[in-house]
Amino acid sequence: MFMGEFKHNIDPKGRIIVPSKFRDELGEAFVVTRGLDKCLFTYPKEEWKILENKLKKLPLTKKDARAFTRFFFSGAVECEVDKQGRINIPQPLRDYAGLDKECVIIGVSERIEIWANESWQSYVEESEESFAEIAENLLDFDI
Repeated sequence: MFMGEFKHNIDPKGRIIVPSKFRDELGEAFVVTRGLDKCLFTYPKEEWKILENKLKKLPLTKKDARAFTRFFFSGAVECEVDKQGRINIPQPLRDYAGLDKECVIIGVSERIEIWANESWQSYVEESEESFAEIAENLLDFDI
């Protein structure tokens, strides 16, 4: 399980350090793709396969299903950690998430999210204001 929040800079070549706490769980190769809320989702191969199988079951006749599947898979790249503990994030993914200098890497259970620092700070501020309401809405899910 991934958890925690870490700040790292991304260099001009698109390389960012993956927190050592996350490296072992990610494995040798893993998948980075466009996520929701303008961040990047990073999945270990096993989790990616589970998600891939779920997305394959979506009906092709549904426009939203086709759109979401395209969005998710077209941005996906397989990555590996280099000897310095970094991954290289391709330019289209950096552009999507607005990654240019300061970044935040967070653990979210089965995945890692990579955020531009200012986007993450804005998201946290907005969410804090409505956290009680969000929690109330999730009571139906036995949380």
